[in-house]
Amino acid sequence: MTAVRSYAERIVSSCELAAKLAPPPPDLDLADDQPPLRLAAPGRPDALRIVPVKRGVVPPVEGMRDPNQRARILHALANHELQAIELFAWALLAYPSAPPLFRRGLVAILADEQRHFNLYTQRLAAFATQFGDHPVTGHFWNKLDHLETPLHFICAMGLTFENANLDFANDYATAAHACRDHETARVLEQVHTDEIAHVHFAYTWLVRFAPDADPWATYLAHTRPPLGPRRARGKNFDPEARRRAGFSADFVLKLGTVFNCDD
Repeated sequence: MTAVRSYAERIVSSCELAAKLAPPPPDLDLADDQPPLRLAAPGRPDALRIVPVKRGVVPPVEGMRDPNQRARILHALANHELQAIELFAWALLAYPSAPPLFRRGLVAILADEQRHFNLYTQRLAAFATQFGDHPVTGHFWNKLDHLETPLHFICAMGLTFENANLDFANDYATAAHACRDHETARVLEQVHTDEIAHVHFAYTWLVRFAPDADPWATYLAHTRPPLGPRRARGKNFDPEARRRAGFSADFVLKLGTVFNCDD
């Protein structure tokens, strides 16, 4: 059997992109009796080393109209997927004593993120662009300082970053359809569908980890600025996606009434 620690550590630490994209082996053993391992940064090849955010500014959604800007947007979305791959592997190392079912879910989502990365890089090829042609930032990696428990992790990754993508993926898909790039739109729609399942996983475990508490209060207590509700949605809020993800009516209402971070 393949030990989950060696698999996850290879994904985070390797400087080879291929190692990060290696799918979970079918014989992966999720048990890990070693102490938590919290890696501070990922290994990366030279072309993918993390740069300051100001060097990797992403064009707004309106840039989808310009094929060159669309390629930059797709490149940034692929970078988000790469970070997600690394961070779900990071969580396997950081929380070895988490429930087996939770850890199994982390592995399943990690595999989805690998698939999403491949979908985005395939679209990049249509624009004569390779992943690594543009600088990449560490937007997700920069938010690890308070992720002490599995509950902190799902509040950051699932209920903030992936939650927000329920809106952003819709916006990008609509913009891609508008410029008749239906292949890119289909990729974004597939990511949106998968993201609903990922957010459902996070919300389910939010309730399981704090069964006697109000879910919204639990979420607020396990995020801290700059994360939180304002970063968990886009300008065009999609309440139906949240209902499909299993959110309570109260959680949907409260998230829908907060202002987006860019407002």
